[in-house]
Amino acid sequence: MLSQDEIDNLLSSLSTSGAPAGTATAVAPPTAANAGSAFASPPSHYDLSQSSLEDILKQEKLKNYKIYNFKRPDKFSKDHLRALQTIHENFARQLSMLLTTYLRLSVEVDVVSVDQLTYDEFVKSMPRPISVAILEFEPLPGQLLLGTSYEITAGMVDRMLGGTGVIATKPREFTDTETSLVSRLLERVLKVLEESWRGMMDVSIGMRGLEDNYTMVQITSPGEIVALVTLEITLNNKDSGLMSLCIPYPVLEEVLQQLSNQHIFHRQQELQPHEQEQILHKMRFAHLPISVLLGGGSITLSELLSLDQGDVIALEREAGQDMLLCVNQEPKFFCRPGTLKNQLAVRLTEPIPTVEALKGFGLPSCHDEEDRFIPPSTLGDITSL
Repeated sequence: MLSQDEIDNLLSSLSTSGAPAGTATAVAPPTAANAGSAFASPPSHYDLSQSSLEDILKQEKLKNYKIYNFKRPDKFSKDHLRALQTIHENFARQLSMLLTTYLRLSVEVDVVSVDQLTYDEFVKSMPRPISVAILEFEPLPGQLLLGTSYEITAGMVDRMLGGTGVIATKPREFTDTETSLVSRLLERVLKVLEESWRGMMDVSIGMRGLEDNYTMVQITSPGEIVALVTLEITLNNKDSGLMSLCIPYPVLEEVLQQLSNQHIFHRQQELQPHEQEQILHKMRFAHLPISVLLGGGSITLSELLSLDQGDVIALEREAGQDMLLCVNQEPKFFCRPGTLKNQLAVRLTEPIPTVEALKGFGLPSCHDEEDRFIPPSTLGDITSL
């Protein structure tokens, strides 16, 4: 062990270049007599008196090798781990909404950590008992493991069977009925995980089996590096447990270059043609409220307070004029009333030609600075008043 003063003296001696002015230092080449001696003079490029610390550092940079730990190599870079965290933070948000709706219970999901370790270390660090789902990650090779701690699984099963979601104090094996409920719940969880990964690539995740511990599962060699994503699930703001996703390195080896936050961001901004068709298809079945306005007017607050049954309020529209049809509170068409199969109905007459035609319906002025017509799509904030 060197003291700090000795370290400083050593560094200062390395930083000095050459001998003092007026002196010369020569190194005699090794002769046959001293060639085998342990005290033979080293070559001149190893003479610390003739080199500086900067030269030594330059020589280190010129080496064509780097330190590599064969026992535990780092195959996932920091950028890869950050990208995995981004994907599963989105998964945590979506999963929280899914479980809250499905269980009708307050559920919070947070990403605790994203690490890399060997598969053997991962198996030894997992608690028992635990529900382990074996997943296929198509089109990528290999399998993944999704583990959910017994506390969380038991609480969810209790809630699905009509209970309050209380966690059992003593672990026990699940019955066939409870195992079926767990499998059904995990299938919903995998759909959310699949949607989260589509921000990077199109994948299809399916469950190939369900075990109660990791000792019965061997998806890769014990020394293989895996990425471990750990999430914390809190039920009803009091009981919490962990969910872990194990991703072996060979599964992501082919797409590791795409695993970056920048790639995920650009992919999220771009909609594929089939995704656009799916959005348009779902929008066609969206329900929109339709309302019809007879007319509008204005009264004072004192008149409003004195209104009684049988009073008549005069509108600014005449009885023979068209009414106004609004879709989602936005004026769209003029219409006339009627009946259809003994039910009240309206017949569309024409689109709104100008904003001046909206006068008399109690809507504020819809003119801009140049008195131009404002399309009905921009009148949402006006009609909401």
